[in-house]
Amino acid sequence: MALYQTRVEPKPSAPSIDAVEHALRRLYIAPSDEPGRALRDEDRKKVREVTALLEEVARIGRRRVVVEAASGHAYAGLLAAQLCSGIEALTLIEREPDRVAHARAAAERLGLIADVKEGDVDDAALWPEHPDLVIGLHACGPASDAIVEMAIAKEARWLLLVPCCYAKTVAFSAAAEARAEAIGIPRQAPIRRAFIEALIDAERTLRLEAAGYEVTVRELVPRSVSGHNLLWRCRKSGEAGRMAAARAQLGRLSEQ
Repeated sequence: MALYQTRVEPKPSAPSIDAVEHALRRLYIAPSDEPGRALRDEDRKKVREVTALLEEVARIGRRRVVVEAASGHAYAGLLAAQLCSGIEALTLIEREPDRVAHARAAAERLGLIADVKEGDVDDAALWPEHPDLVIGLHACGPASDAIVEMAIAKEARWLLLVPCCYAKTVAFSAAAEARAEAIGIPRQAPIRRAFIEALIDAERTLRLEAAGYEVTVRELVPRSVSGHNLLWRCRKSGEAGRMAAARAQLGRLSEQ
């Protein structure tokens, strides 16, 4: 009797916090002539955030084509390309010229080939088609919504999104404020702000589910590390029942 063995693929290993710290030191934190300089509190927090995000990247199977949108200095995208295997094409999208220049210089120091594009994240021409993974780490205000829309439009397989800031320029902010006023939410800032932010988060979640994504929301890091610490982990599944239910919920949420 022949025996058959099923090949078990090894689980991808996530980069260690020491590896992330070393890479961040090399790229951004300390010049080469100060390797022993102590990290500032904000640097240590950045190391923890990036390490936690790269753990999520490592869990994703196919990640050949990766986009980091509203990339800033491109910590997440560049370190993912350096420390997580399987990334063959990296696109970085950032509108601030100084940050674009810094990202290009950092990519050169790592010996990485990255397509660093200067422009707004809602410019479809800057995006590759059908990316395997889109990353948005601390995309401020409406940039998070633009990333959601572009990930949907470009049919990204995965989206890892950590929003930052809930300014009045966020698309659903006016509707959330109107709902707060209509049902009598007190105007004390901590109470009303929490209510409005919850509605904005709900709208983003339902919009993604209505577009066919399975969405998990959880803390990426403790709030002591970052006040903007929620991660949207979104996988394109196209489940019709989930999509229909989300569309119905989104309609109710948007009713005035």
